[in-house]
Amino acid sequence: MSARLGNYGVIASRIGRDALGDEARAYLEPLPAELNYLQVDDDHPTGSVSVTLQDGQPEYVIHKPVAWDFLNCTPAWLELARRADAVCFGSLAQRHEVSCEAIHSFLAATTEKCVRVFDVNLRKPFYDAKVLTDSLARVTLLKLNEMEMPDVMSLLGLVTNSGSDEASLLNCARMLLDRFPLQLVCVTMGSQGSLLVTHGAHHRHHGIATKVADTVGAGDAFTAALVRSYLQGAALPVLNEAGNRWGSWVASQRGAMPALPADVREDIEAQITQATVQ
Repeated sequence: MSARLGNYGVIASRIGRDALGDEARAYLEPLPAELNYLQVDDDHPTGSVSVTLQDGQPEYVIHKPVAWDFLNCTPAWLELARRADAVCFGSLAQRHEVSCEAIHSFLAATTEKCVRVFDVNLRKPFYDAKVLTDSLARVTLLKLNEMEMPDVMSLLGLVTNSGSDEASLLNCARMLLDRFPLQLVCVTMGSQGSLLVTHGAHHRHHGIATKVADTVGAGDAFTAALVRSYLQGAALPVLNEAGNRWGSWVASQRGAMPALPADVREDIEAQITQATVQ
């Protein structure tokens, strides 16, 4: 999604040498993202997830072991890390020690100016306190949802039984900013918008009314738009509007990567500009 918004986007992952891997590559090739860093695994299958929607929300069965459990931080990846303006990684991809080590080797090779984005995706039983602590020690921007925040705070031993109301989320975000080398905490709240918190400010967005087709991919679109605006030095209201606007549009479409005609992109960008200059 980042590349579709105009960035030079790179997919650094791993697929199997199988039919699903071929299908994934065929799906990705027409998109503007760079695929030269997509590894092929001869021993493990392409990752797959069974998704069902319950009341519009996705429920997952994440199969294992798969190719992306065995990411390899090659010299080419290390060179990519040194050139990156931003890198986004999650907690789920660290469920296996091989990929976990590769991800942290990649992060260690990035420059001080690189924006390191930790997009928390708590999927039981694939997370623990160590994954969270080690990741938070390296990141610039943390993104999680309001239901994940209490679990994260409890696992880190910072707050037990914290709420998911706005005041509690704001307090928790400030605690994380004090504890870790973070510059921004983003808490998404589904249809209710999002909360952005920095060391000196915060901004609440109350969401955009949307007729939801499905929510798969909406969070990733939010992240892509948020990071794009962050790299441009945008203010918190712009970050929030961009994330919510693009996330809501993807949620209104079928599939995680719906077709994006040029006129639709231009219209959404115009809406973001209009909303943030009022």
